[in-house]
Amino acid sequence: MSTLFEPVTLRSLTVPNRIWMAAMCQYSAAPDGDQAGVPNDWHFTHLAARATGGTGLIITEATAVSPEGRISPYDLGIWNDTQAEAFRRITAFLKSQGTVPGIQLAHAGRKASTERTWVDRGAPIAPDVQHGWTPVAPTAAPFGPGSTAPEELSTDAIEAIVGQFADAARRALDAGFEVAEVHGAHGYLVHQFLSPHSNRRTDAYGGDFAGRTRFALEVVDAVRAVWPDDLPVFFRVSATDWLRENGDDREGWTAEETVRLAKELRARGVDLLDVSTGGNVPDVKIPVGPDYQVPYAQRVREEAGLPVAAVGMITDPEQAEAIVASGKADAVLLGRELLRDPYWARHAATKLGGEVSTPDQYHRA
Repeated sequence: MSTLFEPVTLRSLTVPNRIWMAAMCQYSAAPDGDQAGVPNDWHFTHLAARATGGTGLIITEATAVSPEGRISPYDLGIWNDTQAEAFRRITAFLKSQGTVPGIQLAHAGRKASTERTWVDRGAPIAPDVQHGWTPVAPTAAPFGPGSTAPEELSTDAIEAIVGQFADAARRALDAGFEVAEVHGAHGYLVHQFLSPHSNRRTDAYGGDFAGRTRFALEVVDAVRAVWPDDLPVFFRVSATDWLRENGDDREGWTAEETVRLAKELRARGVDLLDVSTGGNVPDVKIPVGPDYQVPYAQRVREEAGLPVAAVGMITDPEQAEAIVASGKADAVLLGRELLRDPYWARHAATKLGGEVSTPDQYHRA
């Protein structure tokens, strides 16, 4: 059998294959009112199609732990019980297809209050414009030109956000999710604390590695404390800000720090690192190409001893098979390729000689 179609067990949870769906925002929820952040028919159809297509694990889009933690007003949220109740329909269907439902718990920090990507290229929405608000961040520096200057978080506000992550995890469990992923990548709030490029604090949440990782570890501890011992917690990381690799003398998060953080996360009960890169420095050049992020995942797996999932321009079944069969990663996370082909896993199984669950309705004598 193809390695890509071998099951993988994390704690007591067995995922049927190594083809997983990465979190991808749909910007399709209501922006306000009692349906704000609530998954609707679009989200059900979008996620259900990939489940019937044979995807082993599906991670929802970045799901905000608070209204101001949304990237855009149209993001999903799980800060109230109405949202959690609406998710139950989705998680129940995914499980009925043999797919594991996972949720990405997120806070956008200074990258919050933006338009949908297809409206003015996701431009910032000013606080005085309808559906806009003032973002928050470790320090008051905006993300880039034209971005709204965020409000610097007090220590009390930081503590409150940690509690929001825990509350969101409780609701996610009640909603039927079996994997909780903390979003610590792509320049959002947790990443903003990790990187010296965006964190210039001089208190206990800034400065050296211990200070800059403190918020991330507190969030993980809070989520792990309310998440069942027999179910896994993931952490998504941007393994590098791509500054050192480009010979840039600005300070940024590095691959070496990612390995150090991975060891800390493993000790605190994180079961897998979802390894991406970038997103925190708007003007940095990233050498995008097939497998361009895989070496970072491989390094974490080898040096930190933590299972990893690789992501980024993985489009071909043989390519994905080579990544997991060679031990560079324990699974692959597909993004845009699953948008293009919801049945990618089924097609890959045919090509590689693997097997995926087939709905009864698709069987023919």
